[in-house]
Amino acid sequence: MNGVSGTGSVVGEEWGARAAHSRALAVLRVRGRALGLAVLPAAVAVVLYAGGVTGHFTGAAWDAARWVVTVLAVLVLLAAAAVALVIARARPAATPTVELAETAAPDLYRLVRDLADRLGVPAPAAIALTPDCDSWLEDRTHRAHRHLHRTSGGDGAPVLVIGSPFLWWMRVGELRAVLAPVVAGTGPAAQPDIAAARRFVRGLDAAVAVPRSPGLDPVRRLGAHGVGQVARVLLRACRGHAAEMERGVAAAGSERAQAVDYGVRIVAQEQVGLAYAGWDRLLTRVALPAWRMGRWPAKLDAGVVSALTELSRRDRLAEGFSSRLGERPACDLLEEPGAVDEATSLLAARLFHGGPAEPGPDWAPVEWSQYPEEVVDRKWRTDAARLHQVLDGLGVAEAAGGRTSDAAGPTLTRVMAHLTTPRPDAGPETEAESEAGSEVGAGSGTGSESVSAPESEAAPEVGPEPEAGPEAAPDLVAPDFPDEDDEGDEEPVNPAADALAGALSALLAREEAAREARVVAAAESARTAEKADRTGTAAPHVVVSGPDGPLPLFPLQPPRTGRDLLADHVTAMVCCAAVDTAEAAPGLDWLDGPALLVGGERAADLGPRVLALVEDGDPEPLRAWLARTGVRPEKPVRLV
Repeated sequence: MNGVSGTGSVVGEEWGARAAHSRALAVLRVRGRALGLAVLPAAVAVVLYAGGVTGHFTGAAWDAARWVVTVLAVLVLLAAAAVALVIARARPAATPTVELAETAAPDLYRLVRDLADRLGVPAPAAIALTPDCDSWLEDRTHRAHRHLHRTSGGDGAPVLVIGSPFLWWMRVGELRAVLAPVVAGTGPAAQPDIAAARRFVRGLDAAVAVPRSPGLDPVRRLGAHGVGQVARVLLRACRGHAAEMERGVAAAGSERAQAVDYGVRIVAQEQVGLAYAGWDRLLTRVALPAWRMGRWPAKLDAGVVSALTELSRRDRLAEGFSSRLGERPACDLLEEPGAVDEATSLLAARLFHGGPAEPGPDWAPVEWSQYPEEVVDRKWRTDAARLHQVLDGLGVAEAAGGRTSDAAGPTLTRVMAHLTTPRPDAGPETEAESEAGSEVGAGSGTGSESVSAPESEAAPEVGPEPEAGPEAAPDLVAPDFPDEDDEGDEEPVNPAADALAGALSALLAREEAAREARVVAAAESARTAEKADRTGTAAPHVVVSGPDGPLPLFPLQPPRTGRDLLADHVTAMVCCAAVDTAEAAPGLDWLDGPALLVGGERAADLGPRVLALVEDGDPEPLRAWLARTGVRPEKPVRLV
């Protein structure tokens, strides 16, 4: 049985390699046809001149034809030379990575070389890390990329790019099994025809982007557009063959890797999916709020372990995964895991948020132990300050009875009074609801009595507030309000919330535009500094390469509606009031991000109550929660 399996593996590998080679030849034939089309006018001119010399093509008509074809041939050859020169000199896009010198990870380099020896393929030229859950080989033989791995000894071999979360979550054996099919791809990559086809396709792809390069004058940009059109036509002609070539290379590598740790690789693939889920959750729920506050978590890869360990506690399907943590992690293959984690964390912030390339006063690293105070608390208070700033712009006054005579400052009562819609039936139903609310307050002790008293006093004056909001709203957000918040809504349930959401959206849009302007300026200065540093002689242990395009390359922030923004800001205001007036504290949930801890437990029931206030204008669920937890909404909160 082993012999049959081995024979099948060899046959599959040979089939994949042959398919890749045939597709590479098809790509090169596209290049040959383009070259033949470019020299065709010159060949016709040579034939015409040869006919004139031999006396076959004589006369005025043939002389004119020779001149016309000669001029056409010269023009076509010049255009072809220009296109070939641009394709050859165009800088292919390089994945932004953290380059690892061999002195920074000797054990990792040794593992990869041993793996290449077992597979019988050339070893990669260098190793780099990327803040993503994937691994691949990348060709960096172009002269513009050679400065990135000057310390490696491989010439012409691709660079092995490894997802940094794999190093922290996977064990050494699992990492070796996952990397086996990737490293096996260096064998087909060394085949001359496949390497030439890849270089041609990468050159075409780079030439298509040349017209978008900054610093081109109008004449050069016009010529670049022409070259880009020619490159786009050639790219379309060979796109299918190139895709099939890469599939053949992957099939050959996968078949070759079956002889190495095949059983372990099946188990390791489960860890790949789990690591991807934890990494995505960590970036969108935990890292993104910190990036928006001008802080970047310096240990994102270590945070993946905490996030996935928390997932194993909550999800029965992941119960066995945390038991692996007793084995040796793959990050032990690095000499300084902390420094590498910090470099990849900063690169992740640049790619997914567009942060600066270097730390600074407004872009500082934050440790996980400082996250609740440095990020969560500051985020809540910044959002609360923005909410009250918008309320001031709308001309919303303090709710009567909303604060005591000796208190001064923003209160939660003001927000709740503005968002509360008056009941259409002011009869026994309203009285019954108010009695129910007072009973809840009385049953919560002395702390809740102080909450229910001002709320009952402020209740009669809640009615006029929604009328005041829409009247003042058009002065602040008249252009954006009808487009974003009134889509398909004939009669808004809570017009005060709509006006406030539109104002918040406009203010956040202005803040985001200012931030993007700062990011563009910082990216330009960083690109200039990078070009100046390329003349250096010594390469450091950890080098960050790329990115070539504008930042962020992969924005994580999805488009949010005005109601979503308003709900976030009201929740932040409630959390500030809870921290300042009750036994609550900011916390970090590894899977859900910022969290409010009440009595050491996460307050998971706050969101629906805030939505009831924002969507329906009903404050009673939130008032009941405030009374139960002892939060005093009439007390002013501390803002940033």
